[in-house]
Amino acid sequence: MEASSNMENTPDLRLIGSEDGTEDGDPQLPGGTGDLVSEVIRESGLLAPDKVDQVRTRAGRGAFAEALVEEGFASSLGVARSLAEQYRLPLVDLAIAGVDAQAAKLIPLPVLERVCAIPFAADSSTIKVAITNPQDVRGLDELKFATRLNVVFHVAARSDVLTELRRLGRAAEAMNATFLEEIVVGDEKQDDLEADDGISDAPLVRLVNSMIFQAAEDGASDIHVEPQENDLIVRYRIDGVLHVAHRVPKRLAAGVTTRLKVLAKLDIAERRKPQDGRITLGAAAAGRMLDIRVATLPTVEGESVTMRLLDKSREVPTLAEIGLAEDMQQQMNRILAKPTGAMLVTGPTGSGKSTTLYAGLAAIKRDEINIITVEDPVEYRLGEINQVQINPRAGLTFATALRSILRSDPDVVMVGEIRDGETARISIEAALTGHFVLSTLHTNDAPSAITRLNEMGVEPFITGAAVSAVLAQRLARRLCPHCAEPYEVRPDELASLHVDEVRAKQLEGTLFYRKRGCPRCGQTGYRGRVGVFQLLEMSPLLEQLASEKASRDVLAEAARGEGMRTMWEDGIGKVAAGMTSAEELARVCSA
Repeated sequence: MEASSNMENTPDLRLIGSEDGTEDGDPQLPGGTGDLVSEVIRESGLLAPDKVDQVRTRAGRGAFAEALVEEGFASSLGVARSLAEQYRLPLVDLAIAGVDAQAAKLIPLPVLERVCAIPFAADSSTIKVAITNPQDVRGLDELKFATRLNVVFHVAARSDVLTELRRLGRAAEAMNATFLEEIVVGDEKQDDLEADDGISDAPLVRLVNSMIFQAAEDGASDIHVEPQENDLIVRYRIDGVLHVAHRVPKRLAAGVTTRLKVLAKLDIAERRKPQDGRITLGAAAAGRMLDIRVATLPTVEGESVTMRLLDKSREVPTLAEIGLAEDMQQQMNRILAKPTGAMLVTGPTGSGKSTTLYAGLAAIKRDEINIITVEDPVEYRLGEINQVQINPRAGLTFATALRSILRSDPDVVMVGEIRDGETARISIEAALTGHFVLSTLHTNDAPSAITRLNEMGVEPFITGAAVSAVLAQRLARRLCPHCAEPYEVRPDELASLHVDEVRAKQLEGTLFYRKRGCPRCGQTGYRGRVGVFQLLEMSPLLEQLASEKASRDVLAEAARGEGMRTMWEDGIGKVAAGMTSAEELARVCSA
């Protein structure tokens, strides 16, 4: 299949799983909510009846169109396009058209939030309002009554309108100097962002809060606050790459750093030593419930502050969603079904190892087995699973926690990271004594994990017998579906990508995609990330080689002979499918 069939530049409404085998379509939805929409979809045959029922159940008493997007059967902009055509209203893409800040203030925010609408342009007589549900006649009337201007309605993607409403709400709260509502939990604890340091003035408090909320809005995983000679640079790590977000005047640098240290409950008088702390947000930031780890580091220009944003509200992805190919998913399901053994995930920091472990846990979680995890920190909250957070200050390390866990009758144990020889030995020995163990290591590829365990003091014969499989991975940025540019791949480019002759012939005439940049992806050309994997499954031959303390190269050659693909080969498949670009693949892994 050519890549052009795998990726659409126009984000139309997509429906999959129809009874006639059609993979995608563009139905004209007669409304944004209710049973009427679901019945039309059912009768049209564009979506199988069981999938219609699945979406209808998910929607409950809410909007069917919203549930359609949440279940992955449609894009938000595609739903908006269908609604616009059905109601003969113009469509507006807010990410491209933008929202005029002054126009947005012409209708009270409570009204906009109630109706889910946003004004995006205005002149002396007319105001243009983006709406999400043209069927809501009462809501449209409320918008008309809220302003004296002539209202012209446009239909926009619900996700875009909600994003703009959050920004508008944040700006309004900042103006009132009451950024977050007080959250009462048990003993009436305040949200950390409301901490009073007795030093910071209101504008500085709003600046720091705005930095955190903007990072959450942009989907950042880290915030870097770095003092320079002339200013304070604030950078966000989005999709694994740092971007400069703000430049704060040097005179405010000390105040920003102090404010962050107060929020993280650190010693504001100590500027010579690194410190670690945590900020807890008791209210949702851009729809994300955040737990923020804070680390300070003294530099020649002053203290830098690094914040890791942990989203406590995100759902655990499936093995398919993290990017595993179908054949690799089947292999993983077979490995995870084993009652004993060790499944190791390896790669550098920030390559998504923990997320893969959670996806594996979600796949095997059931009432009949006892699953216990020991992590630093607990990144996802999983129901019906006992999760332990290590605390080195209290003497609770991976090794000590693991010893206690093995006395708690577990069937499956997840160890967040094998950091030392003691943890490695306990984990691998546990895999030999009736437990299934999942853990992570830091190595460049899958065969190296076997030799690394030997270097950490695990006996080679135990390694060979206990390890069931090793999954190595990297994260590559996904091409933005709205602006990715197709081009016909040349033979010389395939040669430079180290594609063998057989695969090169298969890819002949295929369209590859490259980045371009648009407002939706912040002009980067990428949006989101996808995993690139290498799966080594232990076999009798590999077990024998491991017990004989074979080198990494010997193990790799034997595994390749048994069908193991390299990460580069898996990545080339994702490039050919239009998921990422050859340039991005070269950035994250080598051939």
